[in-house]
Amino acid sequence: MRGATLTSVLKPLVVLALTGSFLAGCSSTENFEEPDPVPEVVSTVTLESEWSLNVGDGYDGQYLHLEPTIIGGSLYAVSADGELLAVGPATGDVRWRRDLDEQIMAGVGGDSRHLYLVTVDAELLALNRDNGDEVWRLRMPNEVLAAPQSNGNLVLSQTIDGKVVAADAASGERLWQYDAPAPSLSVRDTGAPVVGSEMALATFANGRVVALSTDNGQPVWQYTVGEPAGRTELERLVDVTAQPVIVEGAALVAGYQGKLALVDIRNGQEIWSRATSTFHSPALAPGKVFIARDNGDVVGLDASNLEEVWVQDALSWRRLSAPATIGDQLVVGDFEGYLHILSQENGQLQGQLEFDDEGIRAPMLSWENRLIVYGNGGRLAVFTLENRE
Repeated sequence: MRGATLTSVLKPLVVLALTGSFLAGCSSTENFEEPDPVPEVVSTVTLESEWSLNVGDGYDGQYLHLEPTIIGGSLYAVSADGELLAVGPATGDVRWRRDLDEQIMAGVGGDSRHLYLVTVDAELLALNRDNGDEVWRLRMPNEVLAAPQSNGNLVLSQTIDGKVVAADAASGERLWQYDAPAPSLSVRDTGAPVVGSEMALATFANGRVVALSTDNGQPVWQYTVGEPAGRTELERLVDVTAQPVIVEGAALVAGYQGKLALVDIRNGQEIWSRATSTFHSPALAPGKVFIARDNGDVVGLDASNLEEVWVQDALSWRRLSAPATIGDQLVVGDFEGYLHILSQENGQLQGQLEFDDEGIRAPMLSWENRLIVYGNGGRLAVFTLENRE
């Protein structure tokens, strides 16, 4: 560990994550470990639904990560069969609904004017944010699973084989493309890029985070999150499928069979790191960092020294979602659709809720002391935290 701690920079601008649990290149969907049973919990806190509704057929049985997003006071969500909704997040009122007549693979991204989705035919769609009307579309070089990201001037999409394509946000004109080396075997998942005014951060299956100039796509710096090791292709997987978390002047990055690291966003220099293995971005709270490991363990770290404060291992191999904070609790979803509530202080299980029996894969959104959850089966809901004691 070098230099500064994270305690003084715990003001996350982006806390998104993507879940990975099967492989591209070998089409394997088998679990290598038996998941633990749902733990029995005496609930002292619970999640109370303020509203819920269904979005089309949800993921329609596909392995997707169609995370919703909040832009300009509206919550947007899309289903795999192309139902797109704009919802008032506080009330659940549907402001508009549109059937796109397209199969959707990635979304929703957006900016002040547009929403961005990617179809099963690898076409990037820009839609009017006020009504869902199509503005333009652009063919991508390969399949896209991560939500496109925009800074208002350009929109970036990343393909499953490591290509980052920049398009003009107003016209859809292709501006530049960056190609990263792709390993022969990788997790079927991609982290969404983070797009700033002058620089974008993209994560890749080769274990690298690369900073790209938004002007021309040229690399500014790169940082190694994981280095392939071992004799088999499975042992050598080092995918970085988590979107970087931007904190003041730095990026918090994490990868599979790699490490959790804080790097200087100006030059990619490591500030500190520790070994970990995760498919997800960490969640942050004052003085704390939370990780959902690839094996299902949930870990609380002290941000001042990166020491493990607690480990909760009762959810092993339950294919957890990215962790999210609400109040003084931490929430993770699992492959059977349960929401598990943990104490941020000591990791003890405080409550449990069965939400969507098709599972929870998309990152949850923390918004105004509420939690927004979108299940694989298409249920979208907003929760508040209630104390039962």
